[in-house]
Amino acid sequence: MVEFILASQSPRRQSLIYLVGYPYVVRVADADEASITHPDPAVNVVETAVLKANTIAQQIQSADQIIIAADTTVVLAGQMLGKPRDDREAALMLQALRNRKHEVHTGLVLLDLRNGRRVERVTTAVVTMRNYSDEEIAAYVASGDPLDKAGAYAIQHPLFKPVARLDGCYTAVVGLSVCDVILALDELDVPRRADLTAVRQAHQVDNLDFPCPIYEKLL
Repeated sequence: MVEFILASQSPRRQSLIYLVGYPYVVRVADADEASITHPDPAVNVVETAVLKANTIAQQIQSADQIIIAADTTVVLAGQMLGKPRDDREAALMLQALRNRKHEVHTGLVLLDLRNGRRVERVTTAVVTMRNYSDEEIAAYVASGDPLDKAGAYAIQHPLFKPVARLDGCYTAVVGLSVCDVILALDELDVPRRADLTAVRQAHQVDNLDFPCPIYEKLL
């Protein structure tokens, strides 16, 4: 049986990769992500994911595994917003995003150590934020949740609920497009083991349904 290596310590990505149906282990890539400077956000996230995958590949000896790496960035008016450095920067990001549209790019790389094949994909979603108040921003920042999130927010946060509209793959905005992972595995000729009903349900949160255009390609 194929075993995956997930190059991420993110609990969100770990819960999403579980839906693919294969066993996995987590290895954190100690990579210099700041070395990736491509100005195109859609290219930048893929190059960063490749860096993570290659870093892990250099550390292991087993040849019967597939490395999965991802990277996500939020882009507002052409400017990439990564993880905020502190509460102040988190608040400023949330103020800038408020009541506006932005893009979320998630780069994905699958590196098959059995044969050296590599699949690269990028998923882009357009997100419209709701008109939340300064008081809501302050309460959300005080919770500590924004500090490990690109753009300083989690679409799935049960209290803040920052998003008014989403056009794209919900799981990609969370941090890993399960739909794209399955399609990438198809390219690598890995048999499907995902429960598509569970994958579909992963695009629903708090009774809100976010139809995914990529999911339709799985059917």
